[in-house]
Amino acid sequence: MKLLRFGPIGSEKPGLLDAAGNIRDLSGVIPDIDGSTVTPESLARLRALDPASLPRVEGTARLGACVARPGKFVCIGLNYADHAAETGAAIPDEPIVFMKATSALSGPNDPILKPRGSTKLDWEVELAFVVGSDCRYVDEAEAAAAIAGYFVCNDVSERAFQLQSSQWDKGKGCDSFGPIGPWLVTPDEIGDIGNLHMWLEVNGKRFQNGSTSTMIFRPAFILSYLSRFMSLQPGDIVTTGTPPGVGLGQNPNVWLNSGDRVSLGIAGLGEQHQQVVDA
Repeated sequence: MKLLRFGPIGSEKPGLLDAAGNIRDLSGVIPDIDGSTVTPESLARLRALDPASLPRVEGTARLGACVARPGKFVCIGLNYADHAAETGAAIPDEPIVFMKATSALSGPNDPILKPRGSTKLDWEVELAFVVGSDCRYVDEAEAAAAIAGYFVCNDVSERAFQLQSSQWDKGKGCDSFGPIGPWLVTPDEIGDIGNLHMWLEVNGKRFQNGSTSTMIFRPAFILSYLSRFMSLQPGDIVTTGTPPGVGLGQNPNVWLNSGDRVSLGIAGLGEQHQQVVDA
């Protein structure tokens, strides 16, 4: 299934993308796409529906963040061998963990807000997933079964803010720095999660052209690892790092400015399209 949220900011409704690419309204079936509806039991009920029986959404609808109100927004840094190489960093022995503010969430095509004082605004196409079951000290097999779906995330980063201290959160959690979607895609619709093409373009120029095949720590390991240090609940979001080609890795560096347009995508998970505007 491809699940989504559509409608004006703050008034999104849950939806489903049918085989023909039409949005079907799920608001008569579930209240939202969130921690209460990404559990195995809820997803099984949704799979049993005939999409043709659901109202079709006419016209062009804004897409919101494909998961609403996550309790946590957990991120993994330097998780691609070729990205670590471009930044001059050693390949980590364990996942590097940081957090984004949940208020950073935005829709896949909403504007990127350039913060006041920003001088080094950067991009990162990432594979993200949502947790569908309670996880605490789970092994990799249990973790794999607890992943409810995957989606695209742009881990927008302000490098000047990020590198002012050893803590990355300040440069990672600004408003609009976590666009996710367009869809939440359930694992049964994805082939090999370890071999998905990923790309990102700025103003039509391709900067990132990578694959999840160079990921160091895979999603099931990441979720199992995180569960040693914090419990995770249905609706929590985890994003898993970026391949090479970020602005910080260019020589000379390339930074986003107001008016720039960013497009990104992952095979089978859809695309995002954003414009940078002043906050």
